[in-house]
Amino acid sequence: MKVIPATEFENYVGQETGVSEWLEITQERINQFADATNDHQFIHVDPEMAKATPWGTTIAHGFLTLSLLSYMSAQNGFMPEGMQMAINYGADKVRFMEAVPVDSKIRGRFVLSEVNYKKNGRWLVKFTVTIEIEGKEKPAAVVEALTLYVVNE
Repeated sequence: MKVIPATEFENYVGQETGVSEWLEITQERINQFADATNDHQFIHVDPEMAKATPWGTTIAHGFLTLSLLSYMSAQNGFMPEGMQMAINYGADKVRFMEAVPVDSKIRGRFVLSEVNYKKNGRWLVKFTVTIEIEGKEKPAAVVEALTLYVVNE
């Protein structure tokens, strides 16, 4: 984990700050997400019907992939010194580029894109996150993710 003073964040703009571990997308995880969101579309939860789709199998919900960004962010390997908390501040842009077939593995590759000091120890940081699918050239998604770091001043 790279811990630096928040005042030095700007020195890292444009640089890769970390890559998360691979995370397997199982049918059980997809089904649990379907239950949590009431999105039971067959392409996600019915392996037999999904065989007739272009993917030939079930695929993860795009929002399941996106929801795992918080987990991946914790493995980013980059944080400010004296951090009190990190808050998910949303996203400026999300693009789903490729379906994530069941039993695939995904990970997040983080590049620091932008840094803004707000006040009172609050730093709004934008990471461009490429969610990669193991063994595939095209990423599952590209996200401009925002994190608000609150640090001791």
